[in-house]
This record gives sequence, structure tokens and C-alpha cells, in this order.
Amino acid sequence: MIYLLIFIVILFMYYSFRYAWWTKVVDLKNPRILMYHMVSSHKKNARFNGLRVQPEEFEKQIKYLKDNGWTFFTMSELIEKKDELPFKSISITFDDGYEDNFTNAYPILKKYDAKATIYVVVDRHDREWSSKRKKKNNDGELKFEPKLKDEQIKEMINSGLIEIGSHTMTHDNLLNLTKEQKINEIQNSKIEIENKFNITCKSFCYPFGLYDEKDVEIAKNSGYTNATTTTKGIDSLNENKKFELKRVTISGKDNFLSFKIKMKRGMRGLNK
Repeated sequence: MIYLLIFIVILFMYYSFRYAWWTKVVDLKNPRILMYHMVSSHKKNARFNGLRVQPEEFEKQIKYLKDNGWTFFTMSELIEKKDELPFKSISITFDDGYEDNFTNAYPILKKYDAKATIYVVVDRHDREWSSKRKKKNNDGELKFEPKLKDEQIKEMINSGLIEIGSHTMTHDNLLNLTKEQKINEIQNSKIEIENKFNITCKSFCYPFGLYDEKDVEIAKNSGYTNATTTTKGIDSLNENKKFELKRVTISGKDNFLSFKIKMKRGMRGLNK
């Protein structure tokens, strides 16, 4: 009996730490900014399956948000309307510009009339950027993952549901670059996107979430209205953090309970 009691206590402590169900819900007047990468099936023995949210799970998540009264905005809309946002406002974001954002995610977004922002790398095809963060991540897995074609991007823009933001020219590690290189990655990517797609590119995302004060200043001076990080959490838009916005990380390894908890408090557990 004593062993059963000990087991129950350990189990209780484990799930309390894993899901932090007892922590305070972040005020629903603060919008949730969700971070996705791919919407695709997992690959056997792949390093980056955490970046792959399976299509059926993605639809379950979007349907849940729609059914529970969340209002979808693009990132630029979120900033423009920050003083008049309804409770339960949300922005779906995708990093990098993978082709499955068009083939798998876009049909689901259309089905539920849900808006999203896709941060595209301008020079994204056949480019290995994983090792820019960690040298050991150089197996080419993300390099050979199909990326969005320009025609697909144009179709999504024309739908009125999808905003295209910048994720730099080459997805380099901004911390390792000179000022001139930073300007090329941050400012010139905006110009390239605007010229290629005949739009105003207002939203930016720091590759890997790695940046410094110079990068923030360049983003501001380049004409963006906002920038997102990979820092986990939920921000108030009234605290002047428009260029260092936190996001809620949606992992391909999350279960649905994890997703719902993240919607309430920004993280699944105490630090994830």
C-alpha cells in the first residue's frame, strides 16, 4: 500500500511539473502568437520532427480555436489594432517558408477562415542553415525540405488570409554578422519581398530567435512595424515590446492537452 501511495505522489508531482496546471492563466486580453514551422507527417529518425506538426493535429488545433471564440489576425493587423483587439485574439505564424505551409496548412486555414503570417527566407531553396546555430546540425535535413514557390506565395497573398513577413535573406545567425551584413539580411530582405510580391512587408522574425540590440534597431529603422522572437510566452502589446515579441511554441511532439495548456499560459510546464 505504501508503495502505491509513493507511486501516486510521484506521478502527481511529475504531471504537476510537466503541465503546471496550477499556475495562473495569462489574461485573455493579451493576444497569443503561435509559432509553427512545418505542417507535415513525421519522418522516421528525423532530427527535426518537433518542427513538424501533423496535418490532422493542426486541423484539430485550428478547429478548437475557432470553436472557442478566438479571433485570427495577421501579425501586422495585431499591431495596427492593438488598442481595440477583442479578448481571445490570436496570430498564427510560420517560420522559414516550407512548401507544406501551402499544401497542408493553407487549405485548413481557408476551411476555418483563419489568418496567418508566414516569415519567408528570401534565398530559401537548397540552403543549409541548421548549422548556423549548432555546427552539428549539418545533416541537410532542412536543406532538402521543399520550400514555398513564388507562385504559391502569390496565391496565398491574394486570398487575403496570409501575410508574408521576412525571415531575412539567408536565415543566417545575426549574432555572427557585421553591421553591413545585418542590414543586408534584415533590410534588403524586406525590399526583395516587396518588389517580388508587390506588397508592403511589415513583419519580421529573427532567425533562431538570436539577435542583439543592433538587430532590433535595424528592424525598426527598416520600416517593419513588429518583430517576433522564439522566447516562449505571451506578451501584452501595450508594453512597448513590438520588436521583441514572445511566441507560444507549438511542437510536433505536443499532445492536445499540451496545446490547450499553452493557449492558457504560453508554456506547457514551468519552462517549456
